[in-house]
Amino acid sequence: MTVVAATGQQSHPTTFEYQKRGRWLDHWDPDNAKFWESGGAKTARKNLMFSVFAENLGFSIWVIWGTVVTSMGAAGFDFLAGLGKGNPIAVSNALLLTSTPTLVGAALRIPYTFAIPRFGGRAFTVFSAGMLLIPTLGLAWFVNQPGTPMWVFLLLAALAGVGGGNFSSSMANINFFFPEGKKGAALGINAAGGNLGVAQTQLVLPLLITFGTHLMAKDPGGYRFGITLSVLVWVPFILAAAFGALRYMDSISTAKSDGKSYRLALTNRHTWVMAILYIGTFGSFIGFSFAFPTLIKANFPDLAKIGWITTLGNLAFLGALVGSFSRPFGGWVSDKVGGAKITFSVFGGMAIAVALIMAGLELKSFPLYLLAFLLLFVLTGIGNGSTYRMIPTIFSAESKKYASEHGLDAAEAAASAKRQAGAAIGVIGAVGASGGWLLQQALRLSNTHLHSMAPAFWAYAGAFLVMAAVTWWFYLRSSFAIQRVPSLAYANV
Repeated sequence: MTVVAATGQQSHPTTFEYQKRGRWLDHWDPDNAKFWESGGAKTARKNLMFSVFAENLGFSIWVIWGTVVTSMGAAGFDFLAGLGKGNPIAVSNALLLTSTPTLVGAALRIPYTFAIPRFGGRAFTVFSAGMLLIPTLGLAWFVNQPGTPMWVFLLLAALAGVGGGNFSSSMANINFFFPEGKKGAALGINAAGGNLGVAQTQLVLPLLITFGTHLMAKDPGGYRFGITLSVLVWVPFILAAAFGALRYMDSISTAKSDGKSYRLALTNRHTWVMAILYIGTFGSFIGFSFAFPTLIKANFPDLAKIGWITTLGNLAFLGALVGSFSRPFGGWVSDKVGGAKITFSVFGGMAIAVALIMAGLELKSFPLYLLAFLLLFVLTGIGNGSTYRMIPTIFSAESKKYASEHGLDAAEAAASAKRQAGAAIGVIGAVGASGGWLLQQALRLSNTHLHSMAPAFWAYAGAFLVMAAVTWWFYLRSSFAIQRVPSLAYANV
């Protein structure tokens, strides 16, 4: 999905004029330097700030189950009892609870993108932030009902998926506020701000759960109190995000759905090739972010004896933290040498990282296991940045070639390529996020039926090598079978 400006013959002022008709901006022209400098930039940055705030909270609530499940066994919920000892049933249930919001969040990404031109960025940001209250308050209530069955928590986990949909609506909205030369930085800030929500949740929740047990007792009641405290802490921030969006954000009336570009993107093979690659990068980032606390607790039970590590959630937050910060670097270095080259290298490095993770498990070495996972997270972040950089370059290269071969107007072809790239990003983002669910389900099924997660990890390593080969075939292959099956190596995507 993409949003474009409606065109027409009416005359508009070249300078920024603020309109307050329900906070709708009837004229928005960020590519006009005079308009941008006279107030457009200030308005765009204001909307970006509140968008990042709301999206950050969306990610925080989306991944809340990844941390909460590690304490629910101690809180008296038998279906997660024994997780810290690697109990296969508890591990399976934990991964089911953590993977469910991943799948729902992925499914919501496309409709959430469509919602921006339909309802306006301001109104939908208020709505999407407010929706976060439902899974948050629901979890706070039912975790204090010891007899609550697992299916209720599974439903609450699914409702937490609304936080994952926030990413697409936020990116679609902010994309329209900035001129072409500043979109990359703005979208990078918006995405990184959201991704950091994963790390902050995985750091703050264990601290608050530990604090709660110290206030009460280290018994099921104390853990239930700690979980409740760690969940309710987000409520005032959610309310602040909704109020901030209502009070300070704007909607752009000239934003509209571009269904034609969406249809063209869906029929372009590169949309689906990049979707597969994004499963490997973002799917791995979000999937392992959800699963990492469970993996550490199940595989290294002796860490429970080290108080400060337990208080810091077994350091699981470090993975999402380094992955979030490495994402902008991936985009930056891709601008220098080409996104396909970086993506190819990333997948090779990810396969090596998986081998090191397996070595850490075999040696029962938590330091090696943690460092190998941090390497994997850094590479997923770089890959997220490099794949996003590839998408507009791919569509631009194809449009230039098509225009040249068919004698079409180059400027019109370039504009069409931008719209198709924007539409493709919506599809690619949704498919990529679903990879997080696939990854966790592979871990769950491997542990349940093969009594080990090792087969799943080795399958990931193989998949990463296949994705490296796919990257080479479509975007780096410059001689082999190039006459029969052309590639885009010439475009340095």
